[in-house]
Amino acid sequence: MAPQETSKGVLYGLSAYIMWGCFPLYFALFEGVPAWEVVVHRVLWSCVFLAFIITFLKRWQPVRVALAQPSKLGYVLGCAVLIAVNWGVYIYAVESRQVLQASLGYFLTPLVNVGLGMLVLKESISRLQIVAVALAATAILYQLFLLGIVPWITLLLAFSFGTYGLLRKQVALDGLSGLFVETLLLFPVAIVVLLALGYAGVSHFGESTAITMLLLSSGAVTAVPLLAFAGAARRLRLSTVGFLMYINPTIQFLIALAVFGEPLSPEKLTSFIMIWVALAIYSWSAWSGRATPAAP
Repeated sequence: MAPQETSKGVLYGLSAYIMWGCFPLYFALFEGVPAWEVVVHRVLWSCVFLAFIITFLKRWQPVRVALAQPSKLGYVLGCAVLIAVNWGVYIYAVESRQVLQASLGYFLTPLVNVGLGMLVLKESISRLQIVAVALAATAILYQLFLLGIVPWITLLLAFSFGTYGLLRKQVALDGLSGLFVETLLLFPVAIVVLLALGYAGVSHFGESTAITMLLLSSGAVTAVPLLAFAGAARRLRLSTVGFLMYINPTIQFLIALAVFGEPLSPEKLTSFIMIWVALAIYSWSAWSGRATPAAP
């Protein structure tokens, strides 16, 4: 890969993860709109926006191929439900000012992926990776027993996104086409829900210009970082993309403290440090495993 293309890939990757990291600032603007209603609009307008993008890029072929294989759409539907759950929990976390728990969920996701790969796909993992997963599990148990709370936002975000990645391995679609098909499958449900809200007179769409514009913008806000990520993935090694991934929850963590003023008790900080150490161990293991040539 030419240095110029690599630099461009890093720029795309930074853009994608910085945008994702700043999502709390965006979704905090939806104050007063239930998280599930925001998700319904996000599904609807993402589908519409992605249809325009796919038409502009002339990328309908993989979409047609996917829709022509109904037997494999079950995996796509599973992905769609999981990503909708992930979106809903995340937006709820922002609206209820629990962004620290959300950021911990995304810090935890790579380790959940490792655990799911080992348990479900029977993938072999190194001893260091086992240590990392065990340390992450200890951090969650620490919150459960010593803090007396069930970090359900953290767990739902990590496991919904981790399981989403697991199912996504079964679908031969790139990120752009895959997200479009996923939102397309949920599109009829979104329309029915919006019509029901309108009929009941409780819809927030049209309530004010600001809220309406925010709901309409959710499609572009969802798709633009994905396009930047796709540009990074095509130009960078997977390991580089993996390291850039930590930018997203780090920014969320800082926003939770600096903007939303969420309290960070010593006990909660301890659980974060345990996850960060686990991620450091996992990253070192992945990097050293990549750097060590395989035996003939």
